[in-house]
Amino acid sequence: MSQVLPGDASPVLDLIGIGFGPSNVAMAIALGEHNRRADRQETVTAHFFEQQPRFGWHRGMLIDDATMQVSFLKDLVTLRNPTSEFSFLCYLQSKGRLIDFINHKNLFPLRVEFHEYFEWAAAKVEHMVSYGHEVVGVAPAVREGVVDHLEVTVRSGEGLAVHRARNLVVGTGLRPLMPEGVERGDRVWHNSELLARVGELESGVGAAGAPGVQGAEDARGPSRFIVVGAGQSAAENVAYLHRRFPAAEVCAVFSRYGYSPADDSGFANRIFDPAAVDEYFAAPESVKRRLMDYHGNTNYSVVDIDLIDDLYRQMYQEKVLGAERLRFLNVSRLTDVKETPDKVRATVTSLVTGEETLLDADVVVFATGYSPADPLGILGEVADRCLRDDLGRVRVERDYRIVTDPDLRCGIYLQGGTEHTHGITSSLLSNTAIRVGEILDSLLDRGVKSASGEARTLADGTGSTAR
Repeated sequence: MSQVLPGDASPVLDLIGIGFGPSNVAMAIALGEHNRRADRQETVTAHFFEQQPRFGWHRGMLIDDATMQVSFLKDLVTLRNPTSEFSFLCYLQSKGRLIDFINHKNLFPLRVEFHEYFEWAAAKVEHMVSYGHEVVGVAPAVREGVVDHLEVTVRSGEGLAVHRARNLVVGTGLRPLMPEGVERGDRVWHNSELLARVGELESGVGAAGAPGVQGAEDARGPSRFIVVGAGQSAAENVAYLHRRFPAAEVCAVFSRYGYSPADDSGFANRIFDPAAVDEYFAAPESVKRRLMDYHGNTNYSVVDIDLIDDLYRQMYQEKVLGAERLRFLNVSRLTDVKETPDKVRATVTSLVTGEETLLDADVVVFATGYSPADPLGILGEVADRCLRDDLGRVRVERDYRIVTDPDLRCGIYLQGGTEHTHGITSSLLSNTAIRVGEILDSLLDRGVKSASGEARTLADGTGSTAR
């Protein structure tokens, strides 16, 4: 814990953002729009740090024909500010595709296109972010017994530096989730790395430049893939690998009888409305659990009905033609995986009979979802000042600010990791624009500036001291 001296001249930012995925890009945009219309005394100084060398959002899953599951109107800004120059429609106009998109008559753009939109928006606020900078620690700075700002240690190619801020917004995203006891390897993948690993497979170069999977295959390429999972990503992986490798068998393993369709009906989709966040936050814990049980099928372990129909149609056609490359091992679980240099041996166990099937494959892909990063994991000793509920979960107020002990006067806001308090949209795009507006309003309402009125850096300054 560091003691701040009265004569300390290091500038203190109003806000530091950890991570620069879509949520914090939206935050940067909201701050920039506020600062342009505010007078100098009301501007909010901010900077973001992102450990990736450039903007990237689920790059490994940018399959060429995969579409978004949310409307383009739920972009980074429109629900907060429909007139914003950062909207998806403005992006289309800048690319000369607005009329073409309208003629397409589709609310759901290609995922590749939406990623390009995110890159376009991130580039317009790149003065507010430092890429290749990883936040490795946060420490409280004490003045007269209270913590009035935080010291954020950031590692980059230039070494370590300390940056100071009165508030943090944490947007560190999700982490790939593997089944317990399963480790990723050259032949055992998580779907988040699909496209990169397929490229390595075809080039014969594995991780860290080692010989890849393809080096062990004959000229025909891989002969079998196994895809584990029952959700949208799993189904997309099955369809993609089946199309990309026309000589390979693709085996889908899941515990359900078949893929379950996503409920995207108008009434069910109201669970993603901004008003639903208010209702969820105010609901008793028992009602929260019910709502998640009722409406989990809007997002979790479900598949778009069009993709389900396409896969079934392909499977049936192959049966008719007597050349079956799609296999669905339903009501089953993958219970063992053993990776060797030239194959993976997987054990698939029927949940009905207990019968075990041994499959030798070139690659096993686990489309087994993600888990939120521990929102307190990066905070070091500051985490000890963050309060938890009876179940050990971090307590979060309606404005996405962590509840802390009274001596911590700084705001720590979460973009993600709040499903237990704010509902199913915690890590989804649906409410991103609204959420960043609410966080900005909270900063302003709570008095983002300190009472001392000390000098501030400009909005693109970082206020750092080298260490």
